[in-house]
Amino acid sequence: MKDKWIIKIFILTFVLAAIFGTIATLISNVNNLVLAIILLLVIFIGIIFDMVGVSVLTSKEEGFHALASKKKYGAKECITLLRNSAKISSICNDVIGDICGILSGTLGATLAVAISYTSKINIAIISIVVASAISTLTVGGKAIGKNIAVKKCDKIVFVVGKVKKSLKIK
Repeated sequence: MKDKWIIKIFILTFVLAAIFGTIATLISNVNNLVLAIILLLVIFIGIIFDMVGVSVLTSKEEGFHALASKKKYGAKECITLLRNSAKISSICNDVIGDICGILSGTLGATLAVAISYTSKINIAIISIVVASAISTLTVGGKAIGKNIAVKKCDKIVFVVGKVKKSLKIK
């Protein structure tokens, strides 16, 4: 089967969603500030991976061949990333991005309930404010991130290539 990477994506998505869902359940008992910080971190991770996904689709492989010939650290990894740009973009944008979106919604709901327990504000109002804030940060952040990713795609791919080499990720 030529497209067995799609099956791997299904499995990866399930495993990551289970892990993140478990973490979300476990952290539901932390204080509101910690929960809000974790929520912001999840949104930020989603934005970063969205930028990586866009960067690998817009960057061109040719520039990295010159860097690889000069033995620049991470250049060969960049070429591998770009040769697999559809897969990498799918993992970054669809798998990780979507899981971060679902997780941020779960954390937002948990935060709204937690705030309602400690304040006299109606849960409906808190839920609307939290959901609006999450949506604004996510959509606005991704819009800004995509703009940066298109303009700085080679730099972003090079950073990812260096990280990939440092972490020895295949």
